[in-house]
Amino acid sequence: MLIFGTLRSGLYALAAVGLALSVGVIGIVNFAHGEFLMLGAYLGYWLFASYGVDPLAAIPLGAAGLFALGGALYRTAIQRVLRAPELNQMLLTFGIAIFLQNLAVILWSGDPRTAAIPYKASALTLGPFTIGLPQVVVFALAMGLTVALYAVLGRTRVGKAMRAVAQDRVGAAIVGVEVDRIYLLAFGLSVALAGTAGLMITLQLSASPYMGLLYTLKAFAIIVMAGLGNIGAVVYASLVLGLAEAFVEFYVPNGGGWSEGVFFLLILLVLLVRPRGLFQ
Repeated sequence: MLIFGTLRSGLYALAAVGLALSVGVIGIVNFAHGEFLMLGAYLGYWLFASYGVDPLAAIPLGAAGLFALGGALYRTAIQRVLRAPELNQMLLTFGIAIFLQNLAVILWSGDPRTAAIPYKASALTLGPFTIGLPQVVVFALAMGLTVALYAVLGRTRVGKAMRAVAQDRVGAAIVGVEVDRIYLLAFGLSVALAGTAGLMITLQLSASPYMGLLYTLKAFAIIVMAGLGNIGAVVYASLVLGLAEAFVEFYVPNGGGWSEGVFFLLILLVLLVRPRGLFQ
């Protein structure tokens, strides 16, 4: 149970850190975040089904393409509502989510698409435990990318500029930081991280037009537990969610269905007990 929950948390961390970046740096809750993950999953499926490209090998190309999509979306839509009331921002991103979901249904139908990757059923045996190879690979890559993002934010000039904008947009602008460019970079990177998580999901699950909302809600639960804008605690909050879901699946009767609603309970408990987040 502990191994299964821990491995799952790696993918959750990668999916949630992009949303945390959007909230922490730009200050906007992107309800279309899961739909970018869905696009990444379909990209992984179609590249494999059409050209035999392994989804892992497609990560650099897919991340670059989704970064460009995020940048274009920021320039054409997100940028226009940054000074608008929060309700306008939420409605815009929710509308983008509905548009992308229905576009996927029109283009690819509502049927789940599963990539028949040769090593999808491979497993590793560690003593008494048997662990799926794709889960191990995805966990290692997801955590590697998440740690790399933390390194960028903490040690590079661009990362420090993002942190400065997150703390005080006006102060950052006074000292010479181009705030709008940082917003563009942060949003593009957020979309790229979500798409990368989607490409990794292709190794384990099916791609579906309706998968985005579930991952948006789970990512939102994680950033609520971490504390809104607290990017550094996303890994710990992801581990809490992954272990909680695994616990319910293993120890609660018919837990497979109940586990999908664990994040609702976690959000409720955190908002009631520690509204600022578990790690603030």
